[in-house]
Amino acid sequence: MPMVISLIKIIIWLILLTLAITALSLAPWVPTKRKDLERIKKIANLKDGDVFYDLGCGDGRVTSYISKNPKITTVGIELAIPFYFICKLRELFNTEGNLNFKLKSLFQEDLSDANIVYIFAANSKKMSGKLVEKLERELKPGTKVISYAFPIKEWSPKKIDQTNKKDIAIYLYEK
Repeated sequence: MPMVISLIKIIIWLILLTLAITALSLAPWVPTKRKDLERIKKIANLKDGDVFYDLGCGDGRVTSYISKNPKITTVGIELAIPFYFICKLRELFNTEGNLNFKLKSLFQEDLSDANIVYIFAANSKKMSGKLVEKLERELKPGTKVISYAFPIKEWSPKKIDQTNKKDIAIYLYEK
């Protein structure tokens, strides 16, 4: 029994360490509000065959919502192991087969096949500069970038979706 308790303690510490490292590298996890999922889908203006990336997807909420359209390929990238396991459960129960989650840093993922990239992490100065460099280098012309709540300082938005001051702003950029 003491060995089982020790193992549980080690697992808990690993989870906490993973969450701490993730928070330092991107931003603390705050989920996208469920009421905003339809707004995100609308601003994305998805077309059949599109490839949608959610960078730092957390619990996979946005990626899963977008995957309800079976003609869209969705890819969620997550670095925190606990959230990745939640995502894999979502993937397991996805009947369309178009929902994919990867356990890795978003900086290690090739985004050249993306049509739409969704982020909710551009508030960090370090993240914004490094991420913008990656997006400018890898995305093809016409790729849409959607940033939830935080503008990408280096770019000018094509559209800002915020019908009233209570709504969180959703920024649409196009490469």
